Amino acid sequence: MIGIKIRTVYEAYGLTVSSDIALPELLPINIVDDKTDIVIEKADLHALWSEHSVPEDDFVIKKDWIMFHVSNTAIFLIQSGNRIEFCPIDEAQEDEIRLYILGTCMGAILMQRKILPIHGSAVAIDGKAYAIVGDSGAGKSTLASAFLKRGYKLMSDDVIPVTLNNENIPIVTPSYPQQKLWLESLNHFEMDSNNYQPLIVREDKFAVPVQDQFITEQLPLAGVFELIKSEDTEIDIKPIPSLQRFYKLYHHTYRNFFIQRSGLMDWHFNTSAKMIKKIEFFQLRRPTDRFTAPNLSETILHALKREESVHEY
Repeated sequence: MIGIKIRTVYEAYGLTVSSDIALPELLPINIVDDKTDIVIEKADLHALWSEHSVPEDDFVIKKDWIMFHVSNTAIFLIQSGNRIEFCPIDEAQEDEIRLYILGTCMGAILMQRKILPIHGSAVAIDGKAYAIVGDSGAGKSTLASAFLKRGYKLMSDDVIPVTLNNENIPIVTPSYPQQKLWLESLNHFEMDSNNYQPLIVREDKFAVPVQDQFITEQLPLAGVFELIKSEDTEIDIKPIPSLQRFYKLYHHTYRNFFIQRSGLMDWHFNTSAKMIKKIEFFQLRRPTDRFTAPNLSETILHALKREESVHEY
């Protein structure tokens, strides 16, 4: 149509993104508006970092303003939930800068917009979203892959954005169609690592595109599974008591050290209080002496069927 200018930008976490740096991990979309929800721009941040930073602290965190420094890579500034600036250091590789933009920077953006970023992977099961959380190395992405092998779809890997609707039901918005998997997991799933790009900072971890197994619609969050590594020989699953759920949500909030220094403690507490009334929480303990991801996915599916039959009764 004459007079209408169409522009190609990106979409992630339900937000439109324009960027000075190419972001091939994200979905490209066409928009007719000049404005996007998030602007990512290259900038000279050296003077600003010198002014605000203190020795031996790589982060400066204030309300609606977070700045951080990654040695030999870049300085980053995240403001007001709508702007990311990055300042490359020396000959930093673009791939590595992208890792921080799509990880820590986007986590900060979500928090500034009061979208709760849970650290974990989310999969869609029977029209509902389920979050798999756990400490680094627990096997969250690998377990999500086991669900994809069963034909289920991915909603998010690493950062799960959660909002509350008008009825205080937690809603998960899809992030972008990529997983990060260790070489060991690729081998277990008989996936050839030569087909995937290694992450620069972790050459034994790979970026795995999952466009064909990615869901693009929002779904209600129905449950959280905390994955724990165990010395036990068998898989064990048990409900997490109500009083522990506040702590679990705080512990598994992405970059939770942003919360207090950003003045968001009340928001996080109130959001968590509403969420824990609406969703199921389980702890899933996995043996470390063997590969159990397919068995873990089966255990979760059995638990969900059991819960469903109890509610129907």
